[in-house]
Amino acid sequence: MRLAGVRWRASVGTARLDGVDHRVVRPRRPIRDAVLEEDRFGAQFAVGKDAAVDFAAAWWLAARSPHSLVHLPLRAPASAGRPLDLVLLHHRLGFRVSSWKGLRARLSPPAATTVTLPPRPFPLFDRADHERFFHRDFRDHLRYSFAADTLFVIGSRRAFELAGEEVRSLVEDGPAQLAAGVHWCAEIGLGPWKQHHRRNPAALLHVYHRDPR
Repeated sequence: MRLAGVRWRASVGTARLDGVDHRVVRPRRPIRDAVLEEDRFGAQFAVGKDAAVDFAAAWWLAARSPHSLVHLPLRAPASAGRPLDLVLLHHRLGFRVSSWKGLRARLSPPAATTVTLPPRPFPLFDRADHERFFHRDFRDHLRYSFAADTLFVIGSRRAFELAGEEVRSLVEDGPAQLAAGVHWCAEIGLGPWKQHHRRNPAALLHVYHRDPR
């Protein structure tokens, strides 16, 4: 499965909260082959082939849409931890995650839309770009928060795009590797490197393919 030119069928709902209009984008069809849960290892996200494409399209849209919250409704019985939804959003929104439950309840009836991914959805970065991630003055880190049974991933366009190769590989390379018996996953850092070094488990989003057998 290639992401280039993928057409992602989505819906858009709006709501006004505390005097501010908010736009929430969701997949138009339910996501049936994915489970996101919080457990002792952090945030674990198991996806089937279709859900991996939903995730990649949502990730691309979050990087490109600084005025939208991109919501993947995922809550389902989890295997071990607490089941969660996922929301991706640009840090420029300044959205208070504690407002999510109220906003979610006020959303207008959804309007259908289609998002078309470009020939190269995620840019390629060289080694120097990735090495800057470990510098003390680097600021384009993804951040995370939890509220209302939802994991929020928050960052700049650059922060989302720096993780884009992991997301692309999950969709385009993962299924074939899984068929060959190779575990394939995307490990996305949420926060500065020093958080990972201190083994903060919540500072990592681990996305992997569910075994279809």
